[in-house]
Amino acid sequence: MNSIARRDLLALAGGVIGSAISPLAKAQAYPSQPIRLIVPFTAGTGMDTIARSVAPKLGERLGQPVIVSNVPGASGNIGADMVAKAAPDGATLLMGANTMLMAAQLYKSVPFDPLKDFSPISMAAYGTLMLVANPKTGFKTLDDLLKAARAKPGSISFGSPGIGTPHHMAMELFKTQAGVFLLHVPYKGTAGYTQDLLSGEINVGFLPVHIAQSLVAAGKLNALGVGSAHRHPVAPNVPTLAELGQKGVEVDMWYAFYGPARLPALVVTRLNSEIGAILKQPDVRDVLGKAGLDASTSTPEQLAAIAKADYPRWGEVIRRKGITAE
Repeated sequence: MNSIARRDLLALAGGVIGSAISPLAKAQAYPSQPIRLIVPFTAGTGMDTIARSVAPKLGERLGQPVIVSNVPGASGNIGADMVAKAAPDGATLLMGANTMLMAAQLYKSVPFDPLKDFSPISMAAYGTLMLVANPKTGFKTLDDLLKAARAKPGSISFGSPGIGTPHHMAMELFKTQAGVFLLHVPYKGTAGYTQDLLSGEINVGFLPVHIAQSLVAAGKLNALGVGSAHRHPVAPNVPTLAELGQKGVEVDMWYAFYGPARLPALVVTRLNSEIGAILKQPDVRDVLGKAGLDASTSTPEQLAAIAKADYPRWGEVIRRKGITAE
């Protein structure tokens, strides 16, 4: 073999080896630039609270600033789509939630697949919902509500911060499982909905357990049950809906970190480890707890499994009830 042939062969071999180790080298060098964390809802939401609690600490641990960007619109679809279309280099991340699984099925045209177009990184927190009633209704137990709803279908109203919100979807799932019809009154945000629930303009509804329990303790609302697998420490005397005979109405809101699809495994592992460590810090757990959120971590595989199970469950409710956000 002449010198030219040997040189060409070595160059070819070098190119093959270089292309093979390039993704590894990039992953090990991660991050080499600032990271943008997209929050697909407005500031002040639970999702935003998590992002802004984790971002500065994550930046310190990674050695690059993590910048939180609020990109609201279309029930979170606009911000989520930005991440779905971003380069899979870890420079753009998503503060996601189970609302992404709902919103992707509420709109007729959504440019991404919530199960295929993102790389699960880690669970971040859970938010438990409590079913409450205005005292004027006389409903002190879940059985009181069910008896009244079955006696006069449509005579009882429930509110939500808007069509497709977790509060709305939770009640639709409850209605389906219980076999009752309640009249939905959607609001444009949480403030008006909560105000009318307290005044008695609407009869019942779901509220985050931390908010609900303070109002229950003050005698302003009656607790009927919590939509989680277990009783919540904030309201240990309030039974779960499953305990009261309504199986399958587990409606915890959950929040999680995602990246674009095809994010290198080493990048996912690094982010999962760093975020998990941050979420275990007492000061972070305290901030989230005061916002009604219970910090929680997971492996990427566990998060993927939770999303895969939740997606068809909410899809069935949306289709059966004919719910659309357009």
